[in-house]
Amino acid sequence: MTKKHMKPVIELRGLKKRFGVGNAENFALGGIDLTINQGEFIAIMGPSGCGKTTLLNILGLLDRATEGSYLLDGKPVHKFGTMKKARIRSKSIGIVFQNFNMVQRLNVIENVALPLTYTGMGKIRRLKRASEILRTFHLSEREYYMPWQLSGGQTQRVAIARALVNNPSIILADEPTGNLDSKTSHLIMQELTDLHKQGNTIIMVTHNPDLTAYASRVIHMVDGFIDSDTADYTPEPSASDGKRSLSIDADEPVENEVLDPTKTTEKTTEEAVAELDDSNSSTGPVGSATKVKKVKLKNLRKRDRK
Repeated sequence: MTKKHMKPVIELRGLKKRFGVGNAENFALGGIDLTINQGEFIAIMGPSGCGKTTLLNILGLLDRATEGSYLLDGKPVHKFGTMKKARIRSKSIGIVFQNFNMVQRLNVIENVALPLTYTGMGKIRRLKRASEILRTFHLSEREYYMPWQLSGGQTQRVAIARALVNNPSIILADEPTGNLDSKTSHLIMQELTDLHKQGNTIIMVTHNPDLTAYASRVIHMVDGFIDSDTADYTPEPSASDGKRSLSIDADEPVENEVLDPTKTTEKTTEEAVAELDDSNSSTGPVGSATKVKKVKLKNLRKRDRK
């Protein structure tokens, strides 16, 4: 499916989010227009406080906009009730929270299986599915640990496993590798890449510019607005071979022209001698510059002998 015919799964028009009233009024989102197509892998970047997490919460149906419209799969979100939003999150949206949001009284496997509770799946099947996804992230030996027994990196991996346990079509990740070492970060990003290849839509908030290499589209936000979007980039017309080339007018000189091997730009020894004699006979003082020229003259004579 070409980009032109991709199906939009998320459409935002004039989306605003306001906090506070009166003199304390502040817009976290100042008016977002954004279309996200099915199967895109989007990285959202920007400084702290620019509205990235607020936007992600609205997309994940965890918060609602103050103004504007949000269409999810062509349906207006403002008409969804609380229960319908919960069902959509349990079946279609997987969320990786920046602060993990682990349930402290549940062990690891129970935390991962929690989203499946709202799908009506039986307990045995829920725990089996949770165990499978934990094995993917090399956490099988931590299934019955409590959250407080895990390291920061292990907790992050459990949070990501929980977001993926229900095979969501849309994955929202807020700093998914923020507390991980480089090896584990690569493991997480490789897993997200595999999900993207399966047709899933991934929207990731990150401060790490290296992670944008995994994304098919990069959005930069500043002060509640979209500052740049690689989807808006239109390449310049390509040459006949399909590659961008440097065009040079026929009247313009070409600096890197091929020289005729029969011609030389080097001075002969006689010319160098004449130049040296001229410099010595000039009115200016004979100093270090003349010494340098004598050395050059000596090298030229050696070259001629060769």
